[in-house]
Amino acid sequence: MAASVVRDIMTKEIIMIDGSDTALEAAKRMSEKGISSLFVVKDGDPVGIVTERDFIKKVCAKEIPIADVKVSEIMSKILTTADPETPIEVAVQRMVNHKIRRLPIIEGGKIVGIITVTDLAKHLRTTLLLEGALNDSSFDDMIATMDHEKQ
Repeated sequence: MAASVVRDIMTKEIIMIDGSDTALEAAKRMSEKGISSLFVVKDGDPVGIVTERDFIKKVCAKEIPIADVKVSEIMSKILTTADPETPIEVAVQRMVNHKIRRLPIIEGGKIVGIITVTDLAKHLRTTLLLEGALNDSSFDDMIATMDHEKQ
């Protein structure tokens, strides 16, 4: 049966960082984990997300020393969320409407997952395979190049 709600396709391993940590610490954690974003928390509550794009626009482009910047200064605010039972189509529409590549999945006030464009591409691949519209290797190269965007 094909996935129909975000719980079925979301990434469940969530990596967080405190907003008071430095951008250097965030960059190291992202590099170690092989991910492109971290959720930013304050007192255990999600307050934002820091992405590779935040580093480029808010640190590198401005030539600010990365060790001098707090994560809370460069993070992006969470614009929208979904709960685990949100239909995938609704999640996609939220991402398009807000022009975001990552959608936090929140349940009971806690982050329980994330939907990324990579998750959506894998879901599309699976759906197309099930429908017989795609052979098994058609999307493999595309998925491999998108895996670095995880989270």
